[in-house]
Amino acid sequence: MVLGLDCVPPEILFDRFKAEVPNLARIVDGGIHGPLESCIPPITCPAWMTMMTSRDPGRLGIYGIRNRRDRSYEAMAYATSRLVHEPTAWDHLSRAGKQVILIGVPGTYPPKPVNGVQVGCFLTPDITSEYTYPATAKGEIERVVGKYMLDVKDFRTDDKERVLRQIYEMTEKRFRVARYFLATKPWDFFMMVEMGTDRIHHGFWKYFDAEHRKHPAGSSYEHAILDYYRYLDREVGELLRVAGDDTAVMIVSDHGAKRLEGGIALNEWLVRQGLLVLHEDPPTPVPLEKARVDWSKTVAWGSGGYYGRVFLNVKGREPQGVIDPKDFERVRDEVARGLEAIPDDRGLPLKSKAYRPEEIYSGDVRGIAPDLIVYFGDLYWRAVGTVRSESLHTFENDTGPDDANHAQHGVLALSAPGMQTRGAVEGMRIFDVAPTVMRLFGMAPPAEMQGTSRF
Repeated sequence: MVLGLDCVPPEILFDRFKAEVPNLARIVDGGIHGPLESCIPPITCPAWMTMMTSRDPGRLGIYGIRNRRDRSYEAMAYATSRLVHEPTAWDHLSRAGKQVILIGVPGTYPPKPVNGVQVGCFLTPDITSEYTYPATAKGEIERVVGKYMLDVKDFRTDDKERVLRQIYEMTEKRFRVARYFLATKPWDFFMMVEMGTDRIHHGFWKYFDAEHRKHPAGSSYEHAILDYYRYLDREVGELLRVAGDDTAVMIVSDHGAKRLEGGIALNEWLVRQGLLVLHEDPPTPVPLEKARVDWSKTVAWGSGGYYGRVFLNVKGREPQGVIDPKDFERVRDEVARGLEAIPDDRGLPLKSKAYRPEEIYSGDVRGIAPDLIVYFGDLYWRAVGTVRSESLHTFENDTGPDDANHAQHGVLALSAPGMQTRGAVEGMRIFDVAPTVMRLFGMAPPAEMQGTSRF
């Protein structure tokens, strides 16, 4: 059994909240546990597919929830299962005759055939879609919970009461469906991913973290995250009871969480450097997609999010490329150095890092990767994609209120019957999860997997 808890950081599960979550703590103390280094970038898509294929984002060709579809300037595609061409651990298990149940694993919509049952993820458009395999499972879900919830709608909002209600409702329904399938379907491997942990971190981190620059002391939401973890732990306890004591249980998260200090207006910086040229200035800040870009004079442009993506406009590669291919590395180095030198709002070094895909990924870099993958301020700052901002530093998110950014380390805890090794383990990576699952079944992980079994 793999229990995926999106966005859970080690300092919460292994330290701050451990005494409050006895069911999760039982797994932590019953075997090995430790920080799990995520991929670069530490984003839900590609991280869960990186975890379960043991292939890095370069090999997957997935660099975020949305990715460039082609070399044009506008076409973007969501990271659905259609983009995943590498086999997952459950694919290998299905082919070996093992029966699997999958619920809500990001990157599994639309569902592909498995030897068992699959319920799609938060990228499912809505529940009118065919989001289960087999299709008949959809009717079973409706009979068990009525209207199933795939995600919290518009979780970046100031309407905190609505978000809280939806987080709890979503979690309750997902675990009820999980218990139903565990009790009624044959299974060897079960995996579910709960998104409530991610949504509550993004919506309520400033109330919980006294170091957050927007922390409102004494708020009625001060314990919202802790209260949710207590509730989640009770749901986990019920799920473990159904699974039985002879089940190997792994708790994993795709990345961690940390306070969000602010945003760096990535495209505005490119405009001020003369690298991104507009036909005309918009009267108010707008997303890049709504700006009139003069591509014939533009050297680089960016995409905002929890990390920054920078693309260079190269002759013969982009439709109106301006950079001679022989100058590509020089220009990229100059842009990288400039981005890394942006200070914080007080003029202090941010210690940002611009990664080059071919240096961080092993083997092929597939799809259309960013030319630079930028972490601003060790991920305490996010990238903001709007242009014509008054300042390079912003403290209002361009996609709605958001209190937290993603952190590089998530969690892994594994407890299995007869397991001799116990205690904290360092150096675990997101690539290690799929090989570990296969070893638990006595199967040799394929040589193409990039991780190492921890069992």
